[in-house]
Amino acid sequence: MADDFELDTDDLQRRMDGAISSLRTEFASLRTGRASASMLEPVQVEAYGSMTPINQVGTVNVPEPRMVTINVWDKSMVGKVEKAIRESGLGINPQLNGTIIMLPIPELNEERRTQLTKVAGQYAEHARVAIRNLRRDGMDQIKKAKADGLSEDDQKFWEQEVQELTDRYIKQIDQQLETKQAEIMQV
Repeated sequence: MADDFELDTDDLQRRMDGAISSLRTEFASLRTGRASASMLEPVQVEAYGSMTPINQVGTVNVPEPRMVTINVWDKSMVGKVEKAIRESGLGINPQLNGTIIMLPIPELNEERRTQLTKVAGQYAEHARVAIRNLRRDGMDQIKKAKADGLSEDDQKFWEQEVQELTDRYIKQIDQQLETKQAEIMQV
């Protein structure tokens, strides 16, 4: 009956890749004291009746290591973009120059760096939880197949496959966290 059971490890892997991808996006939004266009990705602007990413209302540039500029295409949007940046919680004070908004990136102090490493740790823990939930889903599928007549040897084989996949992804998360924390603490 369940002798032909085969766990869809490709699906599990794809979903785990999604968790890693989400973690990378969250890490990119953490500012490390260097200017980066990606730090503005989570910021949304009220534009033309809907919430819109900043990069869809203007050109985001990084002309120097401690400066991000946004060249807003529509003059009427400059105030809204400035307001969205102020309210984003990034801790950046925008400066206006016509349709160009300049964002000087302040040097991070030791306390702020420590806070950011903790935030990075929280992001990593959320990713680990997502991976563990996917592991549980895989194990539940195996248990269901066992109830349907899967042999004990096959059960052990599939459980080991799922566990190896989980360990590999958890290791990736830990490596990315270590890299990001080192980047944040770098002066």
